[in-house]
Amino acid sequence: MSTTVAIILGIVIGLIVGVIGGFFLARQYMKKYLADNPPINEDMMRTMMMQMGQKPSQKKLNQVMSAMKQQQKKQAKK
Repeated sequence: MSTTVAIILGIVIGLIVGVIGGFFLARQYMKKYLADNPPINEDMMRTMMMQMGQKPSQKKLNQVMSAMKQQQKKQAKK
């Protein structure tokens, strides 16, 4: 009887540890992936600006992209 309880308890504890460990590994992987592959690039920004009726210059695109990178760095520090 006590060995059955010990086995069930071990399985439950193992599952809990696995879920918590998996969560933190997936979180770390996604942070690294988004840092390496940002969701918005210059071409997408140019298209969005043109759809909003603005004529995007390279200078303005560089300003927007640098502002986005600075914002990402601020959020990464938190």
